[in-house]
Amino acid sequence: MKAYHHDVQLDALGDATRRAIVARLADGPLPVGELARAFPISRPAVSQHLRVLKRARLVVDRADGTRRLYALNPDAFDALRDHFDGYWSRALAAFKRHVDAHPTKETR
Repeated sequence: MKAYHHDVQLDALGDATRRAIVARLADGPLPVGELARAFPISRPAVSQHLRVLKRARLVVDRADGTRRLYALNPDAFDALRDHFDGYWSRALAAFKRHVDAHPTKETR
């Protein structure tokens, strides 16, 4: 698996339009023209958002005849999930330590 820079990915996902593009691509690959029809912004603006998502490796593209299809990069989202799982695991461990240190009648 490639190395992913989570800060770049999280920054890319910090924009509501880019999150909406990601949500649309979750249903499958789409060309930029079809993506652009779903948004109140120009096609060039959608292309710029796709460039940011590609730089963050969240989106990949491939040629399909004379157009390009954009799709989510599952490896990047797996890496992000792993990144957040680390936080979740630490939070659960801290909660368990707290509960163990402060038992209530129900946990005794």
